[in-house]
Amino acid sequence: MEHITTPKVENVKLLDRYANRKAANGTLYLTATHLIYVEASAEVRKETWILHHHIAAIEKLPVTTAGYHLLIHCKNFHVAHFVFGQERDCHEVYTSLLKLSQPVKPEELYAFSYNPKMSKENRETGWKLIDLKLDYQRMGIPNDYWEITDVNKDYEVCSTYPPEIVVPRAASKAVVIGSSKFRSRGRIPVLSYLYKENNAAICRCSQPLAGFSARCLEDEQMLQAIREANPGSPFMYVVDTRPKLNAMANRAAGKGYENEDNYDNIRFKFIGIENIHVMRSSLQKLLEVCEMKSPSMSDFLTGLENSGWLRHIKAVMDAGVFLAKAVKDEKASVLVHCSDGWDRTAQVCSLASLLLDPFYRTFKGFMVLIEKEWIAMGHKFSHRCGHLDGDPKEVSPVFTQFIECVWQLMQQFPCAFEFNERFLLEIHDHVYSCQFGNFLGTCHKEREDLRIFEKTHSLWPFLLQKRQEFRNPLYRGFTAYQELLPNTLPFSFQFWCGMYNRFDKGMHPKQRVLDHLLGCMSKKVQLEDNASELENKLPFLDGPSPGEACSLPKAGRAPSKTPMLNTPQDYGGDPPLALSNGASAGELDLPAAAQKHEENPPHPCDLPDAVDILDSEARDGKPRRR
Repeated sequence: MEHITTPKVENVKLLDRYANRKAANGTLYLTATHLIYVEASAEVRKETWILHHHIAAIEKLPVTTAGYHLLIHCKNFHVAHFVFGQERDCHEVYTSLLKLSQPVKPEELYAFSYNPKMSKENRETGWKLIDLKLDYQRMGIPNDYWEITDVNKDYEVCSTYPPEIVVPRAASKAVVIGSSKFRSRGRIPVLSYLYKENNAAICRCSQPLAGFSARCLEDEQMLQAIREANPGSPFMYVVDTRPKLNAMANRAAGKGYENEDNYDNIRFKFIGIENIHVMRSSLQKLLEVCEMKSPSMSDFLTGLENSGWLRHIKAVMDAGVFLAKAVKDEKASVLVHCSDGWDRTAQVCSLASLLLDPFYRTFKGFMVLIEKEWIAMGHKFSHRCGHLDGDPKEVSPVFTQFIECVWQLMQQFPCAFEFNERFLLEIHDHVYSCQFGNFLGTCHKEREDLRIFEKTHSLWPFLLQKRQEFRNPLYRGFTAYQELLPNTLPFSFQFWCGMYNRFDKGMHPKQRVLDHLLGCMSKKVQLEDNASELENKLPFLDGPSPGEACSLPKAGRAPSKTPMLNTPQDYGGDPPLALSNGASAGELDLPAAAQKHEENPPHPCDLPDAVDILDSEARDGKPRRR
């Protein structure tokens, strides 16, 4: 609180970038964790909350006749434009936010003060929700070829790997340690995913310290052990996700890539995903396009193309598809690396796993995937997300690109994922919010040093509590889709308005498919509950038996077994209760139908008809009329 000199400023205007309406007038508050803006003139109380850790940049614009302007850009792509009447107020808010949004010490992050009134036992249980050993057991590990080893328990092999890693059983400790000395930052080849159908594996590591001629017997033995752990294939792929030119430049610095002459039966391939600096620049260009107030179609499309953003998304997707095809179709194991093996490698390995395994397309599975491939394996969240005041050149939207790749897959396979777009947005928000401890630091060792597991809370239980809001109503179940093979031709990729213009209300459709489907499902569950309650009351009433009076559905049907509704065109009625992206609950009223239902409850015999109609519509895909 010592950074806050002016905790409250009245008569502050909030401009809307796209809506041609009068600027809102209200009061701005600064707290220890949030900037809160409360509109004074709104009929329904409207509040805008901006977490200090979400703030990426603050800019004081030139003074105008309207007042003193303050423009705030957020890491979750929210842009807030405030206008103050007094220059002193504007400057004091500006200086306070500069300090509040750029903490210097990890202990100043929100997660260390966040207190959801949870018991110590529940907090500890939350951290145990995701157990990576169970995921490896699900893959059939340990087995004759792979083992979980604690060779890194004291971080002697690699300081950025977790204490337990999965390596070939044939690789001795001497081979593991020898290989670590030949790999950048000691990041040896370890298992990422095992495809049980044919024993083909996806492994990951960092670049070798090969230079132009250096070689390492232990590293060669390690790759041989990986290849031999898959008896069904005579060769394995080694995939370098960097452009070849970049890899050759690293060679001149004593690093580089594997020489095929030194490794038995490997096929080497470059993928060509650009580095973190290119991606950071590309995102900045994309956001400039998003912030154009009245672009022509030509300006928008030209700006989108010049940003190169979708081209980079396609490159990551192509790499994931190549890995999945190699594993499934060619039955070959694949070793993946970039420079240090914690950016592009994480993107490609996690995306390939998602394509191959439907478990990772469920709520729990997606959490496991992020925990395994990103958090445990040392993606530098603290640096890439700019959690602390540090080198801006280390910031890059690597995880954002992965989240977008998942969204692009959801557009091509809308029935293959248990979760919806909001789930992705919520995770993306909390990667930057620092409200939970999962994404703090750069690796497992650093999180242990910060005592994250003792002092902060885990994000995953929080997300599971909200799973109804994040459900995909079109999901067809775990076994409906096994492997996914997306189309990666250029026309298959879309601009994600829901991410990059999420908070611009005027940019979104008037009727949202997801809102409508979730609303239909919510109404159906409510009708089933009402019918069950009335059925339970019938035995206590005089008159005909339940079977003679009316045919009621069975009580207690679980919502999870509700048939999935089809397209929103099949349904009419009132708007759903679910909120659109960026909307606050206080801005919306209950639907008129819900109020009418409270005033005039339906007759008991009408309820089963309504339920049966929804059931029939769900099966037939056509609305029934009464």
